[in-house]
Amino acid sequence: MQNSSSDNNYQIGLLNAMNSRLMKDDGIFRLLIEKSGDAFAYYDFASRKTDCLGNWEHFFGFASDQYVSISQIMDMVEERYCAELYECLMLERRGKEKEVLEFKLAGKDVWVELETCVIYDNDKNPTQKTYCFRDITKYRMMHDELSFMAYYDTLTGLLNRNFFVRSLEEMIDKAEKEKCVVSVLFIDIDDFRRINDGMGMLIGDEVVRKFGTMLREYSSDNVIVSHFNGDIFCIGIYDPCGVRSVNNILDSIKQRLGEPIELSNGAEVNITVCVGVSEYPEASVEAVELINLAEIVMFKAKHRGKNQIQYFDQPIIQEFIDKVEIEQKMEKAIKNGRFFMCYQPQYDTVTQKLRGIEALVRWKDEDGNIISPGKFIPIAEKNGAILQLGEFIIEKSLSDYSKWIEKYGQKDIILSINISAIQFKTKNFVNYIISMIKKYEVPPTNVELEITESVFIDDMEDIVSKMNVLRDIGIRFSMDDFGTGFSSLSYLRRLPIDTLKIDKSFVDTVVTDGPTRTIAEAIIELSKKLGFDTIAEGVEQEVQYSLLKNIGCENIQGYFFGKPMFVEDIDKLYKEN
Repeated sequence: MQNSSSDNNYQIGLLNAMNSRLMKDDGIFRLLIEKSGDAFAYYDFASRKTDCLGNWEHFFGFASDQYVSISQIMDMVEERYCAELYECLMLERRGKEKEVLEFKLAGKDVWVELETCVIYDNDKNPTQKTYCFRDITKYRMMHDELSFMAYYDTLTGLLNRNFFVRSLEEMIDKAEKEKCVVSVLFIDIDDFRRINDGMGMLIGDEVVRKFGTMLREYSSDNVIVSHFNGDIFCIGIYDPCGVRSVNNILDSIKQRLGEPIELSNGAEVNITVCVGVSEYPEASVEAVELINLAEIVMFKAKHRGKNQIQYFDQPIIQEFIDKVEIEQKMEKAIKNGRFFMCYQPQYDTVTQKLRGIEALVRWKDEDGNIISPGKFIPIAEKNGAILQLGEFIIEKSLSDYSKWIEKYGQKDIILSINISAIQFKTKNFVNYIISMIKKYEVPPTNVELEITESVFIDDMEDIVSKMNVLRDIGIRFSMDDFGTGFSSLSYLRRLPIDTLKIDKSFVDTVVTDGPTRTIAEAIIELSKKLGFDTIAEGVEQEVQYSLLKNIGCENIQGYFFGKPMFVEDIDKLYKEN
């Protein structure tokens, strides 16, 4: 009896110990569930009983020990997710074992992930089902932020360039099926660099942001708006017509830009834009090419001035292609020494003696064709090649000139060299000129640097300072193309120049047009009173020469007395003079 009692006591003790362990494990289990922040539900199909654990109150506003029905859960979810949610909650109806769904609670900024699992017996009948509701708001926000960064511009909130291209491709695919037109507008803010440099980059960003906000108002199912970068925007229009026609949108943008943009610091900024327009399928059937073509014609619009619009035109594109071709050839030509110098004589109108020679660069391409400076000089100034080309012009002309001095002595014949505004503004320009003159032992007083009015546009004080340094050692300056730029008399009196060159455009009509003759006479009279010499360019007829001589022009240059000459022809001129 004692042994039996002892065994019973042992078994009871063992059961108590196991029960305590289970209770402890259950407590740990429940504690972990509560701390996880998730909500769990267990459903037994046999008893039709549901047990709930976890943080149900966070999700649905009632405690876990309260009765929970599917309809209660559905009432607290945004309507757009209800159908999918019901299917996930009733997963056994589709015979699936597991499914995960994300949804948003109604009236709350809370995103929830539901994981439903169903266990089946051997006959594929459901026996048990579990739900796990997890708060994924933080992860969803991170995902949304990454998605925004992938598709949208952070400064303006508009589509970024990559997503715009993708959306435009979709527009074009749709337009191909429905036989519609797609227009692309490439928009650039005029003189934006002046805003950035003059008012600071933060103000520049604010201008871009506010302009982008204005453009966003044109967005719709058929209009996409993008901020590419800097001050560049792009708009795509599907089936442009009515209020979303290109003209209506452009007119609206112009009208709204008629009012200044108000900045956060209280200042106001007026801006204008230049726009290039290309269309599918006329210009291209490819999205990227449509954008590129719109950009090309935008630059054509900008070339005409501010607040301009240019539509796609094949000759414009051909002109651009020709420029690119010249640009590529030019790079090779500089490396391979395809440039050479010619010199055009200048004569005294009274004595007809040689006054000087102007150094003129020429380019013979690989096919032996001479390419006009009018074609390659503007391109060289835009792409920066003018710096390397300018150094060649200076050094080669000084080298040639020094040889003539060595052969024929230091005669008072002036060497005139054209200097690009870009070249003149470089930091080491003054030292470079001085070093080249010393290298070739050329008298500075025989060197005349030709500049145009454009050199003074950005920083007149710095340019005048450089001119004075060079003039102090004897170098002369001439103002080229006078009368074709802004030609302000107020700045002219301040400049350390020696010569005014009357532009060919005046010489062409000086005989036949009375107002032109009056202007030419005024320039010559003004030059005399300011102590400048005058040279008339492009004199091709005797009647032009005679008239210019009679109204007091001191020197002439042009085909009437001499075309641009090779080095050996200039040798003959020196001998004759």
